[in-house]
Amino acid sequence: MTKFFIFVTKLYYNLNFEKMMNDWYDSFLEALYKKYPKKSQLTEALMDLLFIEKESVYRRLRKDIMFSVHELAKIAAAWHISLDEIIGVNSYQIPFKVQLSNYLNPPEKQVKYIHNIIKICNSPGMKYMEVSNKLPRSLTSGFPYIARYQLLKWMNQFVKEDDRLLPYSKVFFPIKIAGLVTEYHKAVKNVASTTYIWDSKVFDFLIYNVRYFHSIYLITDEEKELIKNDLYDFLNYMSEVATRGCWLETGNKVNLYISSVSIDTNYNYYASDEFKLCRIHAFAKSEISTNSPEITEDFINWLELEKRSAVLISGANEKSRIEFFVKQHELIDTL
Repeated sequence: MTKFFIFVTKLYYNLNFEKMMNDWYDSFLEALYKKYPKKSQLTEALMDLLFIEKESVYRRLRKDIMFSVHELAKIAAAWHISLDEIIGVNSYQIPFKVQLSNYLNPPEKQVKYIHNIIKICNSPGMKYMEVSNKLPRSLTSGFPYIARYQLLKWMNQFVKEDDRLLPYSKVFFPIKIAGLVTEYHKAVKNVASTTYIWDSKVFDFLIYNVRYFHSIYLITDEEKELIKNDLYDFLNYMSEVATRGCWLETGNKVNLYISSVSIDTNYNYYASDEFKLCRIHAFAKSEISTNSPEITEDFINWLELEKRSAVLISGANEKSRIEFFVKQHELIDTL
């Protein structure tokens, strides 16, 4: 009787475990098809990501064999799929990732992260919104003297105390990161719809800092003029973007708001029908991100509410737009 009971118990456990594994694997495949609804697209994407043959992908999708643990982890990381949610684990904790930025010697993980963000920008139907108190690097990277100034400022904050701080003339992005930054600058113009909410003093902060670095002789008079001219070019470009309500290069929609209240840090999100990602820039060196459904919906709604305390200056609001850009032009004149 005891042996029979043990046999039945094991059989029951094995059958339930097998059912649980099948349910879990079906949920994982369902998550893959949400990313790539067409089987041909999903197959190609998996071949590229896992470096396996087409027939090997088909076997995994037919459930002849299962993805290995390594393959599951690689897919989940690359496509921002939460394995916790698929398994059904409720830890009452929300997963966040912290990405530390290193613009001089970026680790391979950071390079891959930027590549993933570029892919996100190029995804169909993607929306992007950023609420910020500083000019976005994705935009200023197209203006070399402003971009170098931002790198100088970053080095000033994070270079070791016993290391000598380089002057502006010797500050350059490494080739590996420079090409990636240029690619990112182009990719943001491919986002279907973009919204920026800027702190009203976004240019004040930048000019104040440039003056500081000039006062300690890290920026020369001539270099200050180069930064100043780049700021004029940036301002003229964004004025034209705001007037047309779209990127000049791609024609994709752009909304530009100016906040009536101060903004404490930078927040942004990417959102489409298949994908959502929220990010908070913390302490200039790190970025906290999550694609947890528990957070992203509330985060997106919260950022959208920021429009209530901001003025839309792109498109039809000609008076507010002209006033803003004239004021910033006069501010740059004082540099």
